[in-house]
Amino acid sequence: MIALQDVTLTFPDGAGRITAVDRASLRGENGVVTGITGPSGSGKSSILAVAATLIRPDSGRVLLGDGPSAIDAAQLSARDATALRRERIGIVFQQSHLLPALTAREQLQVMGRLGGRRGASRRARIDARVEELLHAVGLSEHAGRRPHQLSGGQRQRVAIARALVHEPDVLLVDEPTSALDQERGAEIMRLIARLTRERGTATLLVTHDLVHRESLDELVHVVDGRAAVPVS
Repeated sequence: MIALQDVTLTFPDGAGRITAVDRASLRGENGVVTGITGPSGSGKSSILAVAATLIRPDSGRVLLGDGPSAIDAAQLSARDATALRRERIGIVFQQSHLLPALTAREQLQVMGRLGGRRGASRRARIDARVEELLHAVGLSEHAGRRPHQLSGGQRQRVAIARALVHEPDVLLVDEPTSALDQERGAEIMRLIARLTRERGTATLLVTHDLVHRESLDELVHVVDGRAAVPVS
């Protein structure tokens, strides 16, 4: 579970500050895809960046987990926030940001081996998980291909699998269909929905395009960054 509670985020603007997110609250449950929508510039991506601990909010709470064991990520140091992202948060950006020289399999292996102790047994576990994820996203037969040998939709599938290597509690996805046609976009959305249910992640997904509404379990509408208002 992830919950943003009364979050405000501002940025410097000349002599003053501009408010990107104003007292926004939302909640993502395990196994549920929560869509975040709104017009361009409304604060959707800023909310996602706060949830990802990439930006510390001016005020408010960012809770991971439930009950007494919940962590308020907004209070963590930069070092601890980095560790939290590596261990408990998976992020999929608008662009896949794959490393050009690495195959699909290697993209996941590199991510899986970041941090933690080294050793043959750990490497074997990571390699097994990599193969499982490549199969889950339908890319087993393309595991040895580099990004330029993959379609846009396939590159996004690699990015999704890479974000799940560490078995995160939370999956954060920013406009995953923006560079895809409608058919490929629908495939990616269905894939995210299926993996969310199967793996029990709490998924927050920013989108401006509601043509794929059927893949979202919940929908939150951001209005000028002032609030996150549930949409029925």
